[in-house]
Amino acid sequence: MNRHARRRGLLRATLMVASFVLLLAGCGLVSSSGTFKVASLPDGQKPLEGAKITVTSKNFTESVLLGKIAATYLAAAGADITDLTNAPGSASSRQAQLNGDADLLWEYTGTAWVTYLHETDVIPDPQELWQKVHDAELEQNNLVWLPPAEFNDTYAFAVSGPTAKRLNVKTMSDIAKLPVNERTFCINDEFFSRPDGFLPMLQTYGMPYNTPNGVPAGNVTQMDSGVVYTSTANSAPCNFGMVYTTDGRIKNLQLTVLEDDKKYFLPYSGTVVVRKETLDQYPEIKELMGTVSERLTDDVMQELNGRIDIDGEDPADVAYDWLKSEGLIS
Repeated sequence: MNRHARRRGLLRATLMVASFVLLLAGCGLVSSSGTFKVASLPDGQKPLEGAKITVTSKNFTESVLLGKIAATYLAAAGADITDLTNAPGSASSRQAQLNGDADLLWEYTGTAWVTYLHETDVIPDPQELWQKVHDAELEQNNLVWLPPAEFNDTYAFAVSGPTAKRLNVKTMSDIAKLPVNERTFCINDEFFSRPDGFLPMLQTYGMPYNTPNGVPAGNVTQMDSGVVYTSTANSAPCNFGMVYTTDGRIKNLQLTVLEDDKKYFLPYSGTVVVRKETLDQYPEIKELMGTVSERLTDDVMQELNGRIDIDGEDPADVAYDWLKSEGLIS
């Protein structure tokens, strides 16, 4: 199963799983997961006037947020948007695009490489991985992967600020230098069992699992992903917890993300994927979405995800507010 389909926090209860065409309602457009506000580009231009574009997303926080950003911005550029964000299940949004029922979807290079293309080689360089995914998807599926955004939503390990200072750890390699009793980990079940997950990671960093001088089995606690964050913040029952690098709880709980200095984790660069037929018809999409992508960093995504998962804001409102704050809409 796609790692993003099983991850962080549920969306607000008001987000409804459905797939229906947008309806005009007051100041917004009713979609499968709330509303998005009608806006315009600051210069009043409509480069996509007359274009009909269907935007979809998976049904976890970050994916819905990115879908709302795309829908809001492309609508501001004049497109007639059908909003199919918050599609149930990780496969339905992908299948909708492959079937031609959706035109645009935010995806992750690591997801495509492992889940869609069934590759097993770990390519640590984000640009190289993107290029390989781009070429394969274009050839096999007529999907165009636009240049990636500046954020990488991959796996990482974090530690509380006080514990990081006490143990003097900044990198994953630093953990291997600690006494065995300090090498304690909180992870979710999926990461423990993945072929590219916890056990080979320990091997890479010279701390073999269930060995006296590595990481004894008793040093590892498996739990729900959400509990990992609070347990790591409390440094109990573990010093080090598995996190996703753009999760809003990292900033909210003041966790320190350790550097993956041996480049073990596969990059998961966020990328806009468009059907080739659609992009050929509306080439303006590339420049418009490039303007968005270059502004989305790990820090920005942590903040925006936190506004939804922690503060309880609606993804459509967060998307609109961010686009407006960046001067991209008015």
